[in-house]
Amino acid sequence: MKTTPEHDERIARMTFASVYPHYVTKVERKGRTKEELHQVIEWLTGFDDRTLQQFIDEKATFETFFNKATLNPNTNLITGAICGYRVEDIENPLTKQVRYLDKLVDELAKGRKMEKILRTA
Repeated sequence: MKTTPEHDERIARMTFASVYPHYVTKVERKGRTKEELHQVIEWLTGFDDRTLQQFIDEKATFETFFNKATLNPNTNLITGAICGYRVEDIENPLTKQVRYLDKLVDELAKGRKMEKILRTA
């Protein structure tokens, strides 16, 4: 699926720090924990709690965030729709990575079992 260059640029410039509180609020409102959120983010990116906090403190863009990430080799197993797009059909690599994160956070908030979110079972 083609996204517009403007859409891709907006996502690249967005900071992780500006979106992270929304992730926390979303999962906690649905009875999940910040620790579970961090587990999901670490599975996707390889970043531990300390590294996440550094990205937040530095107000790193999603472009920087994902450029420094070591994506999990099972990310290709993340499928489905998020924000009106099927993640598996998104062509821009950075936009796809951000939507992977959005999809995992959404699954966590919807109560999906952790082993399913982390694509281990």
